[in-house]
Amino acid sequence: MADRQHTRDELLELLKFELSFLEDGGYGRSVRMPWLPTTAFRDSPSCLNFDEPTRPHPCSECALMQFVPAERRSDPLPCHQIPLNERGETVDSLYMERTDAELQDKLAAWLRQTIHDLEEAQVAQEFSSVP
Repeated sequence: MADRQHTRDELLELLKFELSFLEDGGYGRSVRMPWLPTTAFRDSPSCLNFDEPTRPHPCSECALMQFVPAERRSDPLPCHQIPLNERGETVDSLYMERTDAELQDKLAAWLRQTIHDLEEAQVAQEFSSVP
């Protein structure tokens, strides 16, 4: 199945929503199952399979897939393989090496930078199309 192409506006909306969710404490303990830790991206309403235990939607349809290295797109949680910084840290590696607070700080920084980059590209494109 081919990856669905997402518009820049859809992607910006998704990233801004994810950042807002993160900053508002969305990755705290679940109200329904407080004994289980939450997982970045997977336990966010921005996930195609949020609150769907059977995970009916393939990750290939997610807008975040464009940030996942090609060789990691078949992983069970490909969004956890997105390089978040120049050191190549990912959600997956940070879960193993850092605290939840550190992971959330690095994820928030990646979201802010990616939003900024997309908005800058959008402005540049609009400017270049002005006669």
